[in-house]
Amino acid sequence: MSTSARPTARRRVLAAAGATAVLALTLAACGSSAHSGMPGTDHGAMAMPSASASGPTASAPGMDGMPGMDGMAMGDGLASEKDGYRLDPQTGSLPAGQAASYRFTVTGPDGKPVTGFAVDQTKRLHFYAIRSDLTGYQHLHPSMAADGTWTADLAALQPGTWRLYASFTPDSGSGKGKDFVLSRTVTVPGAAGTTPLPAAAMSTTVDGYTLDLQGELMAGMAHPLTLSIGKGGQPVTDLQPYLDTYAHISAFHEGDQAFAHLHPETTVNGDHGGPTLNFHAELAKPGNWRVFVQFQTGGQLHTAALTLHVN
Repeated sequence: MSTSARPTARRRVLAAAGATAVLALTLAACGSSAHSGMPGTDHGAMAMPSASASGPTASAPGMDGMPGMDGMAMGDGLASEKDGYRLDPQTGSLPAGQAASYRFTVTGPDGKPVTGFAVDQTKRLHFYAIRSDLTGYQHLHPSMAADGTWTADLAALQPGTWRLYASFTPDSGSGKGKDFVLSRTVTVPGAAGTTPLPAAAMSTTVDGYTLDLQGELMAGMAHPLTLSIGKGGQPVTDLQPYLDTYAHISAFHEGDQAFAHLHPETTVNGDHGGPTLNFHAELAKPGNWRVFVQFQTGGQLHTAALTLHVN
């Protein structure tokens, strides 16, 4: 894994244009490896098996090239098609209570499956799953067959409606260099209870680690955000690079499941990350966001969850 931050298409700064844009922040891309997981029936992060939005936004004056900013150029991830690119699944339902494979293609403007994808944070496609009540989070990196069919191996899903997101950048064609986040919903049959969203809080714990966030978030305005990580009352300074960064945040808006992922602007320097990671955050939608923070120590991926409120 590279120990230096390098620019990617997702590190261009594109500010939100209108209420459909979601987030521009400073965090790295996605992955699964050794992990810690919490039961998918609550608001913790579901175990993530190893496997390997849309609407345009405009750049705000003076924002292009700001270090660490990760603009969601293609919107909030709620559309299944954008600029001729379409997420085409093989099924609209998945079984409950057991591992299942979700197969899909990304169809291009020419009507054919796309097979060429740019590598972003060591992966060609990043895949997320979340239930409608924002429980059961999964973050995967699917494998792609030669014909362009992707297979995401999901851990057991609880009954209900799930939204599945694919984040990618074509490396050819009309979409070359553009970031896309497309999604579809699937139904998991059975009695689907609803878990209330936990109250908003600026701190949480996972695997003995304490995470504290500092910063006041207001919709449509960029604000600094700081994440501090400690353990046993001591600051953590041994964060390991996780797909070219020291942390990854996935955020989902309560109600419509608008999606954003965030990357810290802190420079990666070997296994010496922490105890603080700095972000610039812009969330265009007010309300509650369910946030999943991933970081790695000692070869283990930890996933923490908390609710943030945006005024």
